[in-house]
Amino acid sequence: MRILLVEDEPELASALKTALRRYDMVVDHAASLLEAGDFAASENYDAILLDRQLPDGDGLTLVPKIRARGNATPVLVLTARSDTSDKVDGLDMGADDYLAKPFAFEELLARLRALLRRPANVQTQVIRAGDLAFDLGHREVLVRGEPLTLPRRELLVLEALLRRTGRMVQRSSLMEAVFGLDDEIQSNALDTHVSRLRRKLAEADAKVEINGVRGVGYLLREIS
Repeated sequence: MRILLVEDEPELASALKTALRRYDMVVDHAASLLEAGDFAASENYDAILLDRQLPDGDGLTLVPKIRARGNATPVLVLTARSDTSDKVDGLDMGADDYLAKPFAFEELLARLRALLRRPANVQTQVIRAGDLAFDLGHREVLVRGEPLTLPRRELLVLEALLRRTGRMVQRSSLMEAVFGLDDEIQSNALDTHVSRLRRKLAEADAKVEINGVRGVGYLLREIS
């Protein structure tokens, strides 16, 4: 799951990024309207968390701009403005939900889950391949019913490959699924995560294997 966080307060942005990443979300952070517009135009997101009071204008003005381009990404507005009229303005301009600051992270997460459950974002809850089952809702991997514990990055790699089982996934697509735009990434980081995941799947005898084509990408396939 890839989230665009638009927030200019460094401490709040850092706290939200850390918290969301604990739930296996890839988070890109924009601190201004200009940055947010560039990110929204160049990347595909599952949801946008949008602050209104940004240094270069009202964050809410981003919503009609992306909607005009046919971008239906759910937008949750985060703001200190809690008047009913402000909420109505936000919803009328195309936002999907509104959360007043200060807020509990648990409520933010619940609202985010609710947005992602809406029809345009409904996903199959369990992906299966070989003896492997990935429960998307609980972020849990099972091999023949037994939990297989994986760190966050490996979990994201596995999810991206499982969604295209038997088909090549380009390196660029995997990088986009696993790393945020502001992550510091070593040149071999993806290969390291794939190598560790491949070993763990083999040790668990999950009846799947990961094959790679150098410089192109990876595919996951079922084996007997």
